[in-house]
Amino acid sequence: GKNEYDLLVIGGGSGGLACAKEAAQFGRKVAVLDYVEPSPRGTTWGLGGTCVNVGCIPKKLMHQAALLGSALKDAQHYGWNMSQPVHHTWSVMAQGVQNYVKSLNWGHRVQLQDKKVKYFNIKGRFSDPHTVRGLTKAGKETVVTADNIVIATGGRPKYPTHITGALEYGITSDDLFWLKESPGKTLPSFVLYVSLECAGFLTGIGLDTTVMMRSIPLRGFDQASHISKKKQICFTTQQQMASLVTEHMESYGTKFLKRCIPTKVEKLKNNRLQVTWKNADLNTEETDSFDTVMWAVGRVPDTKTLNLETVGVKTNSETGKIIVDASEATSVPHIYAVGDITEGRPELTPTAIAAGKLLAQRLFGHSSELMDYDSVPTTVFTPLEYGCVGLSEEAAVQCHGSDNIEVYHAYYKPLEFTVAERDATQCYVKMVCLREREQRILGLHFIGPNAGEVIQGFALGIKCGATYPQLMKTVGIHPTCAEEVTKLHITKRSGLDATVTGC
Repeated sequence: GKNEYDLLVIGGGSGGLACAKEAAQFGRKVAVLDYVEPSPRGTTWGLGGTCVNVGCIPKKLMHQAALLGSALKDAQHYGWNMSQPVHHTWSVMAQGVQNYVKSLNWGHRVQLQDKKVKYFNIKGRFSDPHTVRGLTKAGKETVVTADNIVIATGGRPKYPTHITGALEYGITSDDLFWLKESPGKTLPSFVLYVSLECAGFLTGIGLDTTVMMRSIPLRGFDQASHISKKKQICFTTQQQMASLVTEHMESYGTKFLKRCIPTKVEKLKNNRLQVTWKNADLNTEETDSFDTVMWAVGRVPDTKTLNLETVGVKTNSETGKIIVDASEATSVPHIYAVGDITEGRPELTPTAIAAGKLLAQRLFGHSSELMDYDSVPTTVFTPLEYGCVGLSEEAAVQCHGSDNIEVYHAYYKPLEFTVAERDATQCYVKMVCLREREQRILGLHFIGPNAGEVIQGFALGIKCGATYPQLMKTVGIHPTCAEEVTKLHITKRSGLDATVTGC
């Protein structure tokens, strides 16, 4: 018989909602299935997906809380009189953040209703290629059929289940943003970007925070490290972009346990958590107690219960992610996938939204435009933000060869740091270019205040194929941090050498 819907979207996150709402604009009959499985600690939330509930939105708001704390310290140097010490109340911040997130949940519900998109709060699974079945909270079975189905279920944090006590006593970012009381002395373990972001704002609001890092920080971001041979210049080491972020955090109070691997978590009689770890450098076993242990060991696609293998949707056996082509199509002709669950795609909200909209336009709007995943900007919201667009230096060398790459870079000091006498040692910008005559910009990396805002502006130029000479003809806004990108002619680096024409 005829399928009930033109489009069924499984997953009510950024990509899924964008796809559903765009399809409804073409007058199609659309439905959305969304259900949040509680975390092992029992945390749950509403419609909107990871970004709205346990990702970008609450993270940026708590990052802002920490920045305000830093601003209060700076304010004294600018003549503001305030009693010291200042005190942060977690419950007030958490209530404000959580109330805003709930308003977004409600807003998504209203938008779906206004666009006549049917919303099912059920956890569904395929029973055949056009049919999804699921149970409501009351236990009633719901059957939905559709001509086209889009999977957009996103991912959930992993637990290091090989560590004794990790699942029983640890939390993840899914839980941290919904805590009503302060997490107290906290150990974020393993240095993925979410671990550093959380550690940064926890330190910023005055909590005792220790990060346990097994290897390098911010794996996957720019790691290139070069030693300058010219000792007379004002910087002697081209430090890793990722290391600059952690160095800044360390100088402002975040502790780091480097090359340490947790082995056990135990609950003490006073309800604190005792963590045991192995120090790889010293080959010793060490312990300390914490109020909260947060795991940040990566995410896994939330696809296990979808019954994909039955309908023939192929996945990567190692990552569990769904294999798609350039049009977001899976191995089953009418089944598509967008967002974090797709193999080889950046795990970013804006790309999921754009991909979802374009997919709906191709399905129902006679469009042939594909999503372009090249040169997508992003930012790590650590206390000193790290924004980037395009290739890292390592990726550029791998693609084009070291002899064909030119790197321009400089340290700088934000004007707002001067009166407050803040340390600007880690404020840094690096541009990776092709060495050929036009010197097309392959990647831009920026560490400093408001890095996200800075990179967003330059991302357009790089997306349009901007070259180094063009950027040097761009007049900067003075005196801003972004202006430093337009002054990168002062320092030029090739290979291991650094040449300075000004400092």
